[in-house]
Amino acid sequence: MRGHAAVKAGARRGASARTNATRKNVKMLFASKPKKVLMLGGTRFIGVYLARMLTEQGHEVTLMTRGKSPVTTQIPDDTDESYAQYVKSINHIACDRKDSAAVESSLKGQKFDVVYDINAREKSDILPVLDSLPNLDQYILCSSAGVYLKSDEMPHKEEDPVDPKSRHKGKLDMEEHLLSIGADFTSIRPTYIYGPLNYNPVEEWFFHRIDANRPIPVPNSGLQVTGLGHVKDLADAFCKCLGNRKARKQIYNLSGERFVTFDGIAKACAMAAGAPEPEIVHFNPKDFDFGGKKAFPLRDQHFFTSSEKAMKDLGWTPQFDLVEGLKDSYDKDFGRGKFRKPADFTLDDMILAKTTQKVTA
Repeated sequence: MRGHAAVKAGARRGASARTNATRKNVKMLFASKPKKVLMLGGTRFIGVYLARMLTEQGHEVTLMTRGKSPVTTQIPDDTDESYAQYVKSINHIACDRKDSAAVESSLKGQKFDVVYDINAREKSDILPVLDSLPNLDQYILCSSAGVYLKSDEMPHKEEDPVDPKSRHKGKLDMEEHLLSIGADFTSIRPTYIYGPLNYNPVEEWFFHRIDANRPIPVPNSGLQVTGLGHVKDLADAFCKCLGNRKARKQIYNLSGERFVTFDGIAKACAMAAGAPEPEIVHFNPKDFDFGGKKAFPLRDQHFFTSSEKAMKDLGWTPQFDLVEGLKDSYDKDFGRGKFRKPADFTLDDMILAKTTQKVTA
């Protein structure tokens, strides 16, 4: 093993040992003071990992879902034994959160200490929950870094101006409402999230093209800088908000520690998949009519945030660097033949044809 590789491997083992020790300490801490947690949005991606972490820390977790799909999901890291134990520990309330009367009826007489709200999109989504549970200790909300107003100064910080016309305006409305009523809330604003079970075509979009040995079309220069965060790191930060006095009435950005260009993501995905460096084809989106479809999975602009505040207040540090995180995603998801959307290279072929690149089969 080369010197720098050995040092890096040793650092990883050290970080892993520290992480395991921290988790043991956290489990001991919460074993004596478990919380009754209600989670909305616990059956997909972030919620799946978060619910697992909370139960492992000794908390009593109840998932509120519509009941139309399985309540629990086995994560790729699971053994059958650990998953069976998790299934036994989860409680369930079958209810459509869009039905206010049903929410109030389902929560009547229930007592929860904390709500984790992962899938609320509008202010109207949280009102029935708040009305039904007036004595909550904490409301922890998953917001979005997409709320920030586009700026020439980066990275975005929590105090930066927000965009009232953002498609994530509903997230802003929720944050403002929770603040206005004096609720003890914590709001998390992630950038792009990736990792096993990701339902958004972030890394999957690149993996499909790498797997097919196709050129990767990237808009404009490919030097646009963005930020990605691994789902496990995000879930860990959510856990660290629980009962944390510093997190009361606070908003936190979350992302990986390092930022990356669009071209860099393509190269990192290839490294994660064990593939050669991909051919990257740059194109001008203004030269094409894609009929409203997305030719690239990320917004064509610089988009990254500072996680300094979260790291300081929550004692949180991301455990995954980008290539390691993407490899975790590839090995435990796409590399096993699992993906959310089938490959569609229709727009790629349009781009490659116009840029005189050969379209591969």
